[in-house]
Amino acid sequence: MNTEFFIASRIIRAKKAPESNTISGTRPIVRIAVAGISIGLAVMIVAVSIVTGFQKEIRDKVSGFGAHIVVTNYDSNTSYEPEPVSRQQSFYPSIDTAKGIRHIQVFATKAGIIKTDDEIEGVVVKGVGSDFDWSFFERHIIEGKSFRTGDSTASKSALISEQIAKKLKLRAGDKLYMYFIQGEEQKARVFSISGIYKTGLEEFDNLYVLADIAHIQKLNDWEEGEVGGFEVFIDDFEELEEMGNFVYNAVGQNLNAQTIKEVKPQIFDWLGLMDTNVVIIIVLMLSVAGFNMISALLIMIIERVQMIGILKALGMNNGSIRSVFIYNSVYLITMGMVIGNVIGIVVCLLQKYYGFVTLSEESYYVKVVPVNLELIPVVLLNAGTLVVCTLMLVIPSYLVSRVSPLRAVRFN
Repeated sequence: MNTEFFIASRIIRAKKAPESNTISGTRPIVRIAVAGISIGLAVMIVAVSIVTGFQKEIRDKVSGFGAHIVVTNYDSNTSYEPEPVSRQQSFYPSIDTAKGIRHIQVFATKAGIIKTDDEIEGVVVKGVGSDFDWSFFERHIIEGKSFRTGDSTASKSALISEQIAKKLKLRAGDKLYMYFIQGEEQKARVFSISGIYKTGLEEFDNLYVLADIAHIQKLNDWEEGEVGGFEVFIDDFEELEEMGNFVYNAVGQNLNAQTIKEVKPQIFDWLGLMDTNVVIIIVLMLSVAGFNMISALLIMIIERVQMIGILKALGMNNGSIRSVFIYNSVYLITMGMVIGNVIGIVVCLLQKYYGFVTLSEESYYVKVVPVNLELIPVVLLNAGTLVVCTLMLVIPSYLVSRVSPLRAVRFN
């Protein structure tokens, strides 16, 4: 048996012994150290789960609204009036079968004005075709339902947001009167509101109305096979940059492919700042836990000076005695980690399934604090806590070498 581990285990199991050999004096500081590790690890687990959950939720919403990769004409600008491109492209729809590509669909946008008896509102109509993936919007429809488009006749249905509906006092089933400017001519269209959606992304909800792409083609005097561009969805967001380069090379020199990060950099820069906050939290929590363990180790060494002197007198070297205290400290770290895991995981699961903590959707794009609890981040946090705290104990453990066997035994 490992002698150092045996002695450390005897210290851990010790309940009552002569006063000089007990750990009763160290119990308050030990409890504080264990509590520090427990709270620190729990905070780290909760922080990482919430930040990654928040990033994933916002990322999925932005990508659901605007796709992961957008292919348009190079001449297109930010006026929501893109230059048309032919739907008959060599990469479409064959790119749809490429590995990593989940779906590709056509779209077009056009600025317009909604008019009611009392109000007017400027919006952007996003035209969608029969290949449009409705899964994102169907998860966020709060009234009515989505609509389907056909290749033969244009659908007169439209989908509007809750914000627009409230401003204009509209409901599902109502008529939607819209006006468009094409050159010097004003054109009108009447739609029927099939449904009302709410994504929580105020920047998008206040702006977009979904309708059949055939209306935009006709309003812009485009040919039937002309569209505003293509939206590409991928399987794994972590491969966005790689897939963006793949699509960019696949579409050729006449078209431009941009990832959602390039189209909406301000949102993703904001999400990226959250990683810095998580790093700061982890560093602070590990520092507090580590220094708590250093304090506990130093006090344990001081209170066991006689034991150290006896072990040295029996021939045990400084390295072996340090190992005894390191083993003892690792046990305390592990005990704190177990408690911290229980606290952190339970808090995350309660928030995930019951949503006790809420947010202002207008400010944070979500109503409930999202949680993304995954095994790998939790394992890495545990491993990092154990390694960092243990390494922080190595230098303080050298205090053992300063203990003189003769003075230690006389001290008793």
